[in-house]
Amino acid sequence: MCDFVTFGEIMMRMAPPGFLRLEQTLPGSLDVTFAGAEANVAVSLSLLGADVRFVTALPDNVLSDACQRTLRGLGIDTSHILRTPQGRLGIYFVESGANQRPGRVTYDRSDSSISLMTPDAWDFRSALNGARALHVTGITPALSRAAAESTLAAVRAAGDLGLQVSCDLNFRSRLWNWEPGTDRRTLAGRTMVEILPHVDVLIANEADCGDVLGIHAGSSDVEAGRVDVSAYPDVARQVAARFPRLKIIATTLRESISASHNNWGAMLFDVEQDRAEFAPTADGSFRPYEIRSIVDRVGGGDAFAAGLLFALNHPDYDSPHKVIAFAAAASCLAHSIPGDFNFSRRAEVDALVQGQSSGRVVR
Repeated sequence: MCDFVTFGEIMMRMAPPGFLRLEQTLPGSLDVTFAGAEANVAVSLSLLGADVRFVTALPDNVLSDACQRTLRGLGIDTSHILRTPQGRLGIYFVESGANQRPGRVTYDRSDSSISLMTPDAWDFRSALNGARALHVTGITPALSRAAAESTLAAVRAAGDLGLQVSCDLNFRSRLWNWEPGTDRRTLAGRTMVEILPHVDVLIANEADCGDVLGIHAGSSDVEAGRVDVSAYPDVARQVAARFPRLKIIATTLRESISASHNNWGAMLFDVEQDRAEFAPTADGSFRPYEIRSIVDRVGGGDAFAAGLLFALNHPDYDSPHKVIAFAAAASCLAHSIPGDFNFSRRAEVDALVQGQSSGRVVR
């Protein structure tokens, strides 16, 4: 039995120490960890206290041994990870931005094992057996036609079994290149509109909705550090009208003042109630977290997704406001932790929701 299953790619993440750039570090040593959107969600859910199974494909080598051992050490069920002689373990390189210099990601993930696996390679019914929910993203379908078809097969299987299905739209323009001659946004939109009819919980920020679905959030301009919060409920209504199965639509609200300073919050839209809840709030009004010294923002959205799914499926968070407050706080804390994985526990997230934000040493 498990609470959640996540399906997608995991990679090696290579990063220069601190805020160094790659060209300052190479030749030399890089910090190596493991990362990937769906794996990030799995780890965060596990550390929050859920039982989680991660499904992926890895090449049969010592690097994958280390990866799988890391996941097991974090409480993840890896029994349905495919080990195959085909493909490779993907890599991505990340430079942490600072102040006015943005972060930078360089992908090296072509022909990864999961991108080569066709739907008939997976036994999704077995992998989903006993689970309550399946989580996927729009990143794995961007890797290849086979990965897109496999993701579609996974959500269909989950739907047939009556599981809650969640998807983080997560548009990554540089990855959508598996159909030469097709515009990347067009390919993403065409692919994701096949997956989204099987989804109950959608996570999508303003850029994702615009790029993939052509739905925009009023006058929001995240590049200019401006978020039009009032427009987001209408965006959610438009999305829900296109995909009637959706019950919850959630979005992060990031104002990028600089690479080191973001204002951070979130919205949950309850489709049945036609009501939006924002977090964090003060005196009844939305007041985002001011994160002025970001340690690492990569994976912040995945921490949000995990917090959202955990709270949606836990009886202690029995209102939409409690759910979105927990998710926003979980992702806020992730910005203080190096690496993609959010090593925050439930008690720490609850404490931030309750206003304990001074950062004083806990003794």
